Amino acid sequence: MSSKVTEKPAPQSQILQCNAADILFERSTGLEEEICVIDPASHTYEAIERASSILKKDRGPLVIPTETVYGLAAAATDSSATEKIFTTKGRPADNPLIVHVSSRSMLTSLLPPSYSIPSSYERLIKAFWPGPLTLLFPADPSKIPSIVTAGQKTVAIRMPSHPVARALIAFSQTPLAAPSANSSGRPSPTKAEHVWDDLGKSGKVPLILDGGPCNVGVESTVVDGISAEDGSIRVLRPGGVTVEDMKAALSEGLAPGETPVK
Repeated sequence: MSSKVTEKPAPQSQILQCNAADILFERSTGLEEEICVIDPASHTYEAIERASSILKKDRGPLVIPTETVYGLAAAATDSSATEKIFTTKGRPADNPLIVHVSSRSMLTSLLPPSYSIPSSYERLIKAFWPGPLTLLFPADPSKIPSIVTAGQKTVAIRMPSHPVARALIAFSQTPLAAPSANSSGRPSPTKAEHVWDDLGKSGKVPLILDGGPCNVGVESTVVDGISAEDGSIRVLRPGGVTVEDMKAALSEGLAPGETPVK
């Protein structure tokens, strides 16, 4: 008598709700940078603590909300962790990842020690960070693995404005590589439900942090301000920050007729 073998259903992703109202970024007296404060009695704190544990112990990837789209996140400094992003998404290896930071000091820690941020970038950072603007910087291969940069000499970095994403990065003290949280070829998700339908039901990710709908809803603008010899800005990908917005932010101090954005 033969016995029927039934397959166990694949484990599904866990969804944890996060409330941006439980998170505060404040600047204390004597400190140059904002510090992140999460209500320790909130479900948001528990969710971010759980996500931080996955990033560090299980090495991700997991799903986070940003102001642009939901992101599939893993530690940007860990080549094994970031490799899982590519396999989970089915993403080509020649497509570099954007690194997300929570503070200026975290940005500096990822750059070559001898590199000085140009004045054009300082203006853009002041105007649009945290926010949907990604800047290209020289890559330091001792800090950012080549799988993140796809072997290029530059690394794309931004500081997200979504409180949940920024709080997780600050809480875990981990810069995150995070492309859109969708299978390659599918639309970028702007709600946790979109991620669930694509990656969650099949258990491709252990955790989805639900921070509500993305308020920008399109990918970040990607800018290159280091490749041109004259230091001019090139927009590599349009997105949440417009060319007009950047021109306005960069116009201060320029001679009449100068156009820093191309």
